Amino acid sequence: MALTAETESRLYRSLRAAAGAAAHLVALGFPTAVAVLARPGSSLFSWHPLLMALAFSFLMTEALLIFSPETSLLRSFSRKVKVRVHWALQLLALLCALLGLGVITYNKHLNGKAHFVTWHGLTGLLTVLYTSGQCVGGVFLLYPKLMKNWTLAKLKLYHATSGLVGYLLGCASLMLGMCSLWFTTSVTSVSWYLAMLCPLLTSLVIMNQVSNAYLYRKRSQH
Repeated sequence: MALTAETESRLYRSLRAAAGAAAHLVALGFPTAVAVLARPGSSLFSWHPLLMALAFSFLMTEALLIFSPETSLLRSFSRKVKVRVHWALQLLALLCALLGLGVITYNKHLNGKAHFVTWHGLTGLLTVLYTSGQCVGGVFLLYPKLMKNWTLAKLKLYHATSGLVGYLLGCASLMLGMCSLWFTTSVTSVSWYLAMLCPLLTSLVIMNQVSNAYLYRKRSQH
C-alpha cells in the first residue's frame, strides 16, 4: 500500500530525529573514547587528539545542532538564546582547536620533527585557519550594519554555507588523524571502522540540516 504524503512526512521527520539523536551521542562519545585512548596528561602529545576531538566532534557539532528543529537541545528557547549559545560553543571550539594546534606544533618542535608535512597536518592547519575566519565572519551577523550592501538573509545563507564547509574540513581532519600511526596502532579491526563512521555520521546529519534550512528559506521567498 502506498504511503500518504502525511505519513511520508512523519516518517521523514522521525528518521531525521533518530539521526540527530545519534549525532548527539556520537558527538559526546567520540571525544570520550579519544580521551580514554590518549590518556590526557600522560604526555604533551596526548592533549592534541583530545582537544581536536572536543573542538570538531563535540563543540562544533552541538553548536550546529542547536538550530535543528527536531534534535536541538534548546528547542523551547528563543532564537536569540540559541544564537548566543551557538557563539559560545563556536568560540570554545576555536579555543580548543588553537590549543590543539599549539600543542602539536610545540611537541614537534621539541622532538625535532617537521611541521605540516602530512595530509592530516595540512588539513588540520587549514581547518583551524578557516574556523578562525568563520568566527570573524559571524560578527557580521551580530552587527549586520557593518555590511550595508548585504541583506541579513544573504549574510545568514553565506554564513551557514561557509560554516558547513568548515565543519566538513574539521571532520576530514579527524578522519585523516585516524589514519595516523598513533591511532592505527592503538585502534584496529572493526573498532577502527566504527571510529571512522563517527565523523561521517555527524557530517551527514549536519549537511541534511543545512540543506533543509536552505530549501525552507528558498520556499518562503516564493
